[in-house]
Amino acid sequence: METRIAHDCLALGRLVARHARYRPNHTAVVAPAGPREVRLDWREFDAYVNRWANALASLGVARGDRVATVLPNSIELLATYWACFKLGAAAVPLSTLLNASGLASLLADAAPRAIVSTGDLRAALDEARALGAGAGSSWVLIDGSADDAPAGYLPYSRLWMEAPDSPPAVEVSSGDLATIMYTSGTTGLPKGICHTHFIRAMYAALLASSWRMTPSSVVLHAGAIVFNGAMTTLFPAFMLGATYVVHRAFDAEAFIETVERERVTHTMVVPAQVIAILDARGFEPSRLTSLECILSLGAPLHGETKDRLNALLPGRFYELYGLTEGFVTILDRDDAVRKAGSVGVPPPFYELRIEAPDGRELRAGEVGEIVGRGPITMPGYYRNDAKTAEALSGGWLHTGDVGYVDDEGFLHLVDRMKDMIDSGGVKVYPKDIEEVVARHPDVREVAVFGVPHDRWGETPVAAVVLRAGAAVDACTLRDWINARVAAKYQRVDRVLVLDGFPRNAAGKTLKRELRAPFWEGKGRAI
Repeated sequence: METRIAHDCLALGRLVARHARYRPNHTAVVAPAGPREVRLDWREFDAYVNRWANALASLGVARGDRVATVLPNSIELLATYWACFKLGAAAVPLSTLLNASGLASLLADAAPRAIVSTGDLRAALDEARALGAGAGSSWVLIDGSADDAPAGYLPYSRLWMEAPDSPPAVEVSSGDLATIMYTSGTTGLPKGICHTHFIRAMYAALLASSWRMTPSSVVLHAGAIVFNGAMTTLFPAFMLGATYVVHRAFDAEAFIETVERERVTHTMVVPAQVIAILDARGFEPSRLTSLECILSLGAPLHGETKDRLNALLPGRFYELYGLTEGFVTILDRDDAVRKAGSVGVPPPFYELRIEAPDGRELRAGEVGEIVGRGPITMPGYYRNDAKTAEALSGGWLHTGDVGYVDDEGFLHLVDRMKDMIDSGGVKVYPKDIEEVVARHPDVREVAVFGVPHDRWGETPVAAVVLRAGAAVDACTLRDWINARVAAKYQRVDRVLVLDGFPRNAAGKTLKRELRAPFWEGKGRAI
């Protein structure tokens, strides 16, 4: 017998309305609102989102359109996401760290109907507009009074106050675009990664189960919610009607205070944030006892830090390896110690394989490219068929990462293909050297990359950030490293001691910025 679905239920905007009906008084969000913090229950948040959805509709935003944001973490950013989902428009979150030319190129690609930002970024916004960005778009600023806005901009507060709080009458499909997440990679123009309502619903359902999240959970996100890693806890929380707490920006001591005060159960952090929390002045394991899930993603967490975290806060650590394009593996908390060297296994409904350069599937223990597919795999890059065909060759997402699976099927990362160092014809994996450097007691963070060498073509260099009060010098540290690496070709040519690493909005270390001066002939001056 054929089964028919009368209407499409996998539309994200329905989630907020559902919680407003069935658990209206439960705290929904705790978020920055200008200089203060706002705490809204589900009924209040649903009304807030409806107002903003109707305001955007009054600007001409309709199903199939795009709305770009250039905002820090705030109630306005969260509301824009969910307003877009109710309208069937795609949310396009852009980093506040973009310069004017970068912003202009992304806006030209996305062609949004509306752009929502803040007066703090007026200089970059004005310059991007001068470059022709956002022609025909409505430009909205979230700060300022209801009646006051610079020429060419609209005030968020007035638009919001004048709009009704009734739900917009839009029928949204699971196949409609929900988000476009831009990633620049290391070269070329950024690519817009498309996620439909179905894909984001799969984020919600599959990852809520993976993190053992419930409607009673309290989820804290202290990093930027404009990058895709944040969505691994955001969508599960909103699906379940849990409480979602977001900070304006990451601060380790504020993070600890919030976990203690709000009895936070789930959080997602990147490796640099894990290190900062463990090293924070106010860190005491007893203050974080409410945590049930500490999820690390964005980059491999070095073994030294992973062991420390598991010893201080046992039974809570999860690690996710994945790409915004749509493939993940998860190291579950029950395997976190036994399989500490791996990044886990694919969730249900996913497939993973390791491929040789000729496309053959390799056996356990053999190193090759990690490829995969599953229910969150993107349909493609926005308006870029050529790059889509390259990434999704043969129906599998080709990650550009190198790894192997062990006899139990657990994935082990070796390194990024693009980060591999070719030294005298030998492939050197920076991650192997980084694990050695991270064991030095004076090293807080490390990044290893290849630089030009007259004889070998490339040679490894280690950049480090030292712990407070450390006195080790670069030459001594270099000798310490070179005495402990497994092979001569892993020896580092030099060590750079830096005050900090360049990072993107997600908190990831930008190795390309560290190594670029060397390839431009300027590296000796660093």
